[in-house]
Amino acid sequence: MMSPMQRRTERKARNQTMVDMNLVSLIDVFTILIFFLLSSAGVEQSLPSSKSVQLPISTADKEPKETLVVVVSGEEIIVDGRKVAGVPEVLAMKDDVIPALASELELLAQRQTVRAENKDKEKQLTIMGDKGTPYRLLRKVMVTGAKAGFSDVSFAVRRKAEL
Repeated sequence: MMSPMQRRTERKARNQTMVDMNLVSLIDVFTILIFFLLSSAGVEQSLPSSKSVQLPISTADKEPKETLVVVVSGEEIIVDGRKVAGVPEVLAMKDDVIPALASELELLAQRQTVRAENKDKEKQLTIMGDKGTPYRLLRKVMVTGAKAGFSDVSFAVRRKAEL
């Protein structure tokens, strides 16, 4: 038979060996993680940013689509992050079709779409042209896109701030 003092020390020793897990802080961490993931997975779409291109201001209400983007700055023409042609050389050409841009667009047009819902987006093209870009340069880019099979061409603009 054990004395009350011995039972107390045995109970104390038994309770000290058990691991006590605090689930409240773990639940807090998961709640913050879920909130962050839900807030960052918004449906806001944006076009790639280019510091060399100043987009014209417009009152357009349509959201940008995820399409192939051709950036036309003051010095170069860029497709999917790759420089394909220089603006001075393109402006000096007599022909409306830009050969380097045409070959790049034809290469990108040959990519197969995996999902059926993206089938209608495969022939869409968005042109991000600087607001000071001459019309004849934009026309050459549009003609080249049409010759490469891109039938739906859009222009990227900045939305005018509402007062």
